[in-house]
Formats: sequence, C-alpha cells, structure tokens
Amino acid sequence: MICCGSNSCDYDNLEPSTLESPQLRRYSPLLESALLPIKDVVSGEWKAVPDIWKSVAEKYGDKVALVDPYHDPPSVMTYKELEQEILNFSEGLRTIGLNPDEKIALFADNSCRWLVADQGIMATGAVNVVRGSKSSDEEILQIYSHSESVAVVVDTPEFFNRLAEILFPTAEIRFIILLWGDKSILDSKMLSKIPIFNYEDIEDLGEKSRDSLLNSMERGQHSYETIRPDDVATLVYTSGTSSTPKAVMLTHQNILHQIENLREIVPAEPGDRFLSMLPPWHMYERSAEYFMFSCGIQQVYTTVRKLKVFAIQKQISSSSAARKFFASSLIKISFLYMEAKRVYQGKVLTEQKEELHLVSVTLEWVRARVVAVLLWPLHTLATILVYRKIYSTIGIRKAGISGGGSLPMHIDRFFEAIGLTLQNGYGLTETSPVIAARRPDCNVLGTIGHPIKHTEIKVVDPETGQILSNGSKGIIKVRGPQVMKGYYKNSSSTNQALDKDGWFNTGDIGWIAPKNTMGRSRQCGGMIVIEGRAKDTIVLSSGENVEPSELEEAAGRSNLIKQIVVIGQDQRRLGALIVPDKEELVLAAKRLSGTHSTSSELSADEVNRMIRGELSTWTSGRSFQIGPILILDEPFTIDNGLMTSTMKVRRDAVVDRFKDQIAKMYEKDI
Repeated sequence: MICCGSNSCDYDNLEPSTLESPQLRRYSPLLESALLPIKDVVSGEWKAVPDIWKSVAEKYGDKVALVDPYHDPPSVMTYKELEQEILNFSEGLRTIGLNPDEKIALFADNSCRWLVADQGIMATGAVNVVRGSKSSDEEILQIYSHSESVAVVVDTPEFFNRLAEILFPTAEIRFIILLWGDKSILDSKMLSKIPIFNYEDIEDLGEKSRDSLLNSMERGQHSYETIRPDDVATLVYTSGTSSTPKAVMLTHQNILHQIENLREIVPAEPGDRFLSMLPPWHMYERSAEYFMFSCGIQQVYTTVRKLKVFAIQKQISSSSAARKFFASSLIKISFLYMEAKRVYQGKVLTEQKEELHLVSVTLEWVRARVVAVLLWPLHTLATILVYRKIYSTIGIRKAGISGGGSLPMHIDRFFEAIGLTLQNGYGLTETSPVIAARRPDCNVLGTIGHPIKHTEIKVVDPETGQILSNGSKGIIKVRGPQVMKGYYKNSSSTNQALDKDGWFNTGDIGWIAPKNTMGRSRQCGGMIVIEGRAKDTIVLSSGENVEPSELEEAAGRSNLIKQIVVIGQDQRRLGALIVPDKEELVLAAKRLSGTHSTSSELSADEVNRMIRGELSTWTSGRSFQIGPILILDEPFTIDNGLMTSTMKVRRDAVVDRFKDQIAKMYEKDI
C-alpha cells in the first residue's frame, strides 16, 4: 500500500508497475473492452452502468457533455473527455488498492467530479456508498460504519476537516480522495496517518497505468472478470423520515432499466440543457443524469436549489394594484381555458367508472370546445404579455419533470395555465427510482401517469392483501427490473418489503383510475394517483383515518404559512404545528391595519388569529378541519434534524421534539 500523506509525494516519478495492484481486476465490459484479453465476450449491449460512456463518446464525441462553472477550476468537458476522465479515475482507484466488491464512501455534493468519481468507482466493480455534505454527523458515521466502507472520497477541504473530527478517529480508512481544493489546508493531524490523494493524483496514476497496460504484456499478470448486470452498483441510504436509514442495494441492471426506458417520458434531444435541483446521490437525480447523458444532452451544474414558482406568485401579489389585477385576471382566464380543454380532451380525473350517455357526453364536449375557442385569444395574449417572462424567470423552456409522489394541485394547475408541461412522476429509492410518470402527450393533472415499461403495479387492501378494483384506495405494490436487490445486512426489512413473488410494498396509499370509453375521463384509464404514505395516516380516537398531506398541501398555499405538520394520532380532532412566514405576517398586518407595525409588535394572539384565518380560508370544504394549533419560531431544517437531506419533514422527529407543547395544546382543547 502506498502512503503518500505528505504534500511532497512525487506522483510524476511513481511508476504504475511499482504500485500494489490486486490480482483480480473487474471491468465494465463495453467501457474497458480494450483492456480485456478475450475480445469475443464484448458486444454493443450495456451490461454495466459505466458501459454507457463508450457508447455516448462514440456517438457524440466532441459535443459538450457538461459545464461546471461554480467550482475552482471551472470545468467544461466533451463526451470524449468525460469518457477518458472516468477511465483514468477508475484505473487510478485500482492502482491505489481498491478491489472489486469493496465499498467506498462517496461523501460529496453536486459537481462534474462527483460524476467522474461515481462512475469510476462503479467501473472497478466496487460499490459506492453515497451521501452529501448536508447530512448530519451521526448519519455520516452510521453510514460509513454500517456499509463497511474501506475508504472515502470527500468533496472539499472544509468537509474533510469536519470528517476529521467525527469519522477519522474511529473508522478504519485505507485512503482518502479529495475532489476539490488544496491539500495544504487539510487538518494537519490527518496528513501523516492516512494516504491522501487529490483528484489530479488519481487521474494521473490512472492514465499512466492504462498506458502501461495497453502498451505492454502486463495484462497477462492479472485475473480478469467483467461486471455482471446483477452485481450491486451502489448503496443508497433511505432518507429515514421516521426510522434509521436503510441501505438499498441497487444493481447495474436496476439502473440500466431506468436509462433504457425513460425516453418515453422525457422529451430529451441531443444539445438540450439539463438542470436538476436534487443532490447528486439522490436516485432520481442520478438516474435522470445517466439517462440524459445517454441522449447527448449538456449537463449544467448550478447553485439553483428550488423552483421559483412561489417567488413568481409573490412577485405578482406584491405588484401595483393595476398590474396585480391584470396578471391575476389573465391567469384566471387561462385556468378556465385549460379546464375546458381538459374536458373535451378527456383528461379529467375521476375515481369511479361512469355511466355515460352519448347525448350528454356530446353536449359536454361541444360546450367545452366553445368555451375554449372563446377564451383562446385571451390565453394567447396572456402568454405573450405575462407567461413568457415567467419562462425566463424560472429557466424552463421545454418541460419540467417533477418526481417523488403527488404534486400539489395548485402547482400543477399553475404550470398548465401558463403553458409549461410539468410531468409528474413517482418512485422510491428502492425502485431505482422511477415506477410511473406522465407522458408529454397525456399529461393528466392529479396523477403520476402510467407505469413505465416492464413495470407491473397493483393496489391491495392493507389488511387482507387482496387486489382491489380500479378506483379503490389501498397500498401500492410494484414489480419490475428496477426493484432493488434488497436492504444491505437487513434481511428482516427486505422480507417485509419484498414478497416471494418479487412484489415490493411501496408503503404508499393510492388508486388506479378506472377506464371509461367516452366522456371527460376517457384518457385517464390505468393512470395512478398517490394520496400519501400509509404510515403517515392519522387515526383519530373516533377511529376515522385522515391523510395529513391533503390538509398540509391546502394550508401550505397560504403566504403566511411557511411550514405545517398536521397531527392528531389518537386524539379526538386534528391539530397542527405551524412555522409562519414572519415577513408575510408583517405585510398582512400592515394591509389590515394601515399601520407600520413590525414583527416584534405582533402579539402571539394576533399571529394565532391571522394563521387561523388562513387555515379557514384554505382548508374549507375539506372532510376534516384543523383544531388546535401550535405556532413555532424554529423552522424545520436539515441542521436541526427535523428534515431529511432531500427536504422531507421527519414527522416522528417533529412530534417528539415538541411533544410537551403538543400535550399542553391538547389539554387546553378539552
């Protein structure tokens, strides 16, 4: 093993032949076919995820693959250059002693070098264990230890120094790789204890070793294997909104299913630019990136982290009275236009199979067509005067893909009204992740579309497991090539989630739209609707079941409510924990009173009264209403442990943190 902890290690004079190399070398069969001694085993078919890079390098060559302007140095790579970077990184890992099947932690954030490291690790036949810098110290330590990782790839010197305090003193680490920054500013205590390489070191070592192998007979000294499709490619730890994160084992075949089948969903063409707002280790982000690169797109790395829909709505609401009236009126007209269009196109979602008559269907169709024709000129005017400015603000020209689960209807309708295609999809880490998605030509609001290719979905009764008919709500189960191999070192959880026939229990409540041959819902048959997590269901003392997400979505539309968690398990009625938007509260108070009050002047009673008014406005008409509320000053964040690194509220953590206040709140409500 090489130990080059000091900054004076001379990599230029270190010959690849002097490096300790494993006897067994495993390769991505298509990507590294030049190094394989048996040529007839190689075909053009992808067997491992890194195989895609040879295909795209041959097809798109000198086209720009990625642009990373925010790191030092800024990076621009063509497809050929990206392939070579991945090949060099992979071979560099082998030269410093990474073996097939070993686990290596990749703790880093979004950048072009993350992608190179991710794919370089996979190409060696090793397994990368991924997480970002926003994870808590406890998560980082638990993930590294549980995964049995042998080394770590880290993002920046600052993150390295943080890990030096929480990870390095107790964990066994063979070597460390720094992707960005100068080794001279690393924690000096670690430099003499563990071999530390920077990105350039690994690239240089890999390039020299590849040249040596390609130009000599040294290849005969090794035992060669190719990566198999069912080999584990990565361990991805679940967000853990209510329990300890579990390590999902995803194979090359799982991920290749996504790369090969997202084309029917995503309207990607060579030369398009792709922007994502999720961490790079999140499976939706990863699979989407791999797929996009396979289409010849240009990936732009950015600091943008969330869509600016609410900023747009806030900008409209804060405009002058005349502009606000004008923009709001046009948007309302577009809402009506799109509603009429949905009716005559047969894209109105319904839970029940309808008994329809030809005359009534025809009359409804004609009425909707007439309304749409009358409103079309005003909708077109709105597009020219208002919506094109919105396109520029949010940076979307072609389409937006929303993933995870159900999309709030007000966001869905807003995008539809302004003429931007927002395709909602659904999946989990355990399914690599995409299970279903809306297609560009059949983008039905309120649904997550049809299953993607080779994917089966059924809805079952949560008590009996019996398959339910279309329109009936139950637990969604899925089976297909994208379903995980299991949870690492957790056979009991694997057996709970996966049955003997390969069906995976998503834990989500949903239903499948019934098929109607005519009428307003004729295009919706077979589409899936997600209504929330089964484990989030609140059971009141009356025995009634409530899905909190419906109320949270409705209340969250208020400008005064920044965050809300609906509670009420075993209580006689629902309650809520609410983090208000203090700036909006002040503005609202000024509008109501005509004074120039500040947030410090708003009493607790005033805040409570204003929030109550918002809840009444936005949740009226719902099956259940929110009773007592608790106003919180502390927001739910990743840093305080109340949100996951993918921005999901940890319900159990929130309830536990504020359990005393919740108890008092309900005592007063008696």
